[in-house]
Amino acid sequence: MLELELETAVSLAREAGNKVLEYYALEVIAEEKLGIDNFSEPVTVADRASSRIIVDGLTSAFPSDFVLSEEEFDDPTERTKIERVWITDPIDGTWGFLKKDGDFAVQIGLAIDGEPRVGVVYLPAHDLLYFGSRGNGAFVVKDGGEPLRLSVSDNTDFSKMNLAVSRNHRSPKISRIVADFGLKSEVQRGSVGLKVGLVAEAACDLYIHLSPRTKFWDTCAPQIILEEAGGRLTDLFGERIRYGISDVQNHAGIVAANGAAHESIIKRLYPLLNEFGRYKIKSTGT
Repeated sequence: MLELELETAVSLAREAGNKVLEYYALEVIAEEKLGIDNFSEPVTVADRASSRIIVDGLTSAFPSDFVLSEEEFDDPTERTKIERVWITDPIDGTWGFLKKDGDFAVQIGLAIDGEPRVGVVYLPAHDLLYFGSRGNGAFVVKDGGEPLRLSVSDNTDFSKMNLAVSRNHRSPKISRIVADFGLKSEVQRGSVGLKVGLVAEAACDLYIHLSPRTKFWDTCAPQIILEEAGGRLTDLFGERIRYGISDVQNHAGIVAANGAAHESIIKRLYPLLNEFGRYKIKSTGT
């Protein structure tokens, strides 16, 4: 089940990734765009070229589905009426692309009735592919090798945990979390998909993203991969992200962790969120 969807997503992610690498070898000038949260963020010709490949490919293969891309117009009224919605970030980690640090990914996810069911995260500069689908497990392919099944750690001791954090947008509040939890170490990388992937392959035990600025295209594909590896991805308060609503912004942040520790992480995090002035709010979507 979902074999065709996964095969198509993997093929398109690789095709889009190869196109992105063509631009990566050049001096690409970033433009500024105003995101849906009214913050400026960079966008490049590579983002748009990748989006075109993915959107056209998915539309051709699955004409009845809706395709939501960060770089394309969204019609929430139409989208929320459709059972199957593809959610894609043509380049997750545009700053990594511009800085040429290699930490950027093509992400393609499929949500059915608001639940992630298929996910592909491809980092073309590292030739690193994560993929998974509901009930079929999650896998990683490195340097064109054979797929290896992913499985999260079972670590519940905070003092032995590795935390994945942002390389380009690290919040000073993360230092407070590291100290309070007594975490072992930090791994600083770019791309939400990559950091969640590190948790899925047990290189890290948790990833906390405090900002309210991530969107569905940042989390849909990584979430199903992590869940199929035995982990959990929720908001900062432990609530599941709903992909079938009009508002695509993850206002309450992200916690991605191994399944054994996720609940205790949420409980330990709660008083710190109050200290940071972060309180649970309802999404404005329907």
